[in-house]
Amino acid sequence: MLGFAWACAEAPEPVESQTLLEECGPGEGPDDARCGTIKVFEDRDRAAGRTIDLTVVVYPARSRDAQPDPLFVLAGGPGQAAAQLSEMLARMLGDVRVDRDLVFVDQRGTGESNGLPCEEDSDDLQLLGDTDHFVETILDCLEGYDADLRFYTTPVAMDDLNEVREKLGYDTINLWGGSYGTRAALVYLRRHGETVRSIVLDGAVPLAMKLPASFALDGQRALDLMFDACEAEDPCRKRFPDLRLRFTELLERLDRRAIDAGLRHPRTGEHQRVEVGRDFVTGMLRTALYEPGTASMVPLIIDQAHRGDFGGLFALALATESAPEESTMYLGMHFAVMCAEDLPWINTEELRQESAGTFLGDSYVEAWERICAGREWGIVGEDYRDPVRSDVPTLVLSGELDPVTPPRWGEATLENLSTGRHIVVPGLAHGTSSKGCVPGLIDEFVRNIDPSALDDACVQEIQRPPFFVTHGGPTMSGRND
Repeated sequence: MLGFAWACAEAPEPVESQTLLEECGPGEGPDDARCGTIKVFEDRDRAAGRTIDLTVVVYPARSRDAQPDPLFVLAGGPGQAAAQLSEMLARMLGDVRVDRDLVFVDQRGTGESNGLPCEEDSDDLQLLGDTDHFVETILDCLEGYDADLRFYTTPVAMDDLNEVREKLGYDTINLWGGSYGTRAALVYLRRHGETVRSIVLDGAVPLAMKLPASFALDGQRALDLMFDACEAEDPCRKRFPDLRLRFTELLERLDRRAIDAGLRHPRTGEHQRVEVGRDFVTGMLRTALYEPGTASMVPLIIDQAHRGDFGGLFALALATESAPEESTMYLGMHFAVMCAEDLPWINTEELRQESAGTFLGDSYVEAWERICAGREWGIVGEDYRDPVRSDVPTLVLSGELDPVTPPRWGEATLENLSTGRHIVVPGLAHGTSSKGCVPGLIDEFVRNIDPSALDDACVQEIQRPPFFVTHGGPTMSGRND
C-alpha cells in the first residue's frame, strides 16, 4: 500500500455515478470515499408505493490504471450494514482497492437504508440471559416498524444490488461476502450471474443450510476442538484437568435449577443478584467461540462457573453487547430473512434428534419459532434452497474452528461451483479475510481469478492462540511445540 501513496489521481468514475455520488460528509465516510443514496421501491414487483433510499459508499481505486470491475462487499448477520462498516471492511480489503473500487451498500433494513434496529439499553444483568425477555423485545420491535417485512428477503435485496450496479455504471463486478453475506452473494450469482466476474465467500452459508437449526452440531464441534486443544497444551491441561467433566457437571446443575449468583456489574460496579440459567451460559460460550482470542478464555470461564463464579461470563456478555448508538446489527431485518428463508424448512422432530447431546440443544430454534409465528413473512419459493450452480471463479474460505460456518459448509458450497477452491485456515474461527496472509490471497485471486494457482501454504502459519490459565493470560511457555 505504501508504494501507491503517491498516486493521488483517481481513476475515471463511471459517468452515471458522478451524478449519484459526492464526497462523503462528516459521519458518512472517510474523506477519500464517495457517498450517496439510490432510491428503490420497497415492493419491487409492484414498482409503486413506499420507497427506500439505499445508502451507498464507494472507495475509489488508488491506482491510475484502475480496473473497471469493482468489488461489491456484502456484510453478514443477517442484519449488518455494509456501508456502516465500510471503513473497517475497506482496511481489510485494502490490497484489492489498489486496482479496484470497493462498493458498500447498506442492504434494505440495515443502516440508513430504512434500518430496522431492535436494541434495549439496560444495565440489568438478569435481562442478558432472559430468553422470554429477548423474544418479547423482538416482537414489540416487529410491531413498530414502518416497513412491510415481506419485502426484506435476500432475493429482493440482491435485485436492489443489481440496480445499484446499473445506476453506478458498472458492467461486471466481483463479490466478497462474509457469513450471511455469502448467502447473499450466492443469491446474487443465481439471479444476476452474467454480471459477476469472481466471487469470494468467507464463512460459507449455502442455501441448503438452515439457520439456526445448524447451530447445535456446529457449535458442539467447535467446543470439542477447544477441549482437545486445551488437553494438548500443557499449561491448560494442568491448570484445568477434567475440563469436559466440569462442563458437563455445570450443565447438569443448571438443568436441575437456575443458580442464584451474586455479581458485581462489570460496567457499573453495582452488586446484583442474578438467576443464571443454562441457555445464558451456553449462549455466551458459543459467542466466545466465534473468535480465537475470546475462545482462549473459555477454559478459565468454565472453571470459574463450575466453582459458582459467573463474573467472567457476564463480563463477556457485556463486552459483546453493543450500546444502541453503536449497534451494527439490525434485528428486524435479521428476522425478516430468517423467518422467510430458514424457519419454514426446519423439521422440529429431526432437529431434536440431531441436537440431542449437544451443549446448545434446540433452544435457539424454540425462541426463533416464537418470534416467527403468527406473522406474514416473505415468500422465496420451493426451489430457493436448491444449490447454486455456476462456473464463475470462486474462492471459498473457512476457519477450521468456526462454530457457525465450519468447513463442512464450505465443502457443500463448492460442490456446485465448478471453478472454485476451498481454503481452510487453521487457528481461525468465524471470519478469515483480515488475518495473516489471507488478505493477500484474496487480492491475488481477484486480480487473476485462477483459484488453482493460489499458494495457500502460508495459512498453516496461523495458529490458535494459547489459552488463558490465569486472569493475566497464558503462561510464558504458552503452547506445546
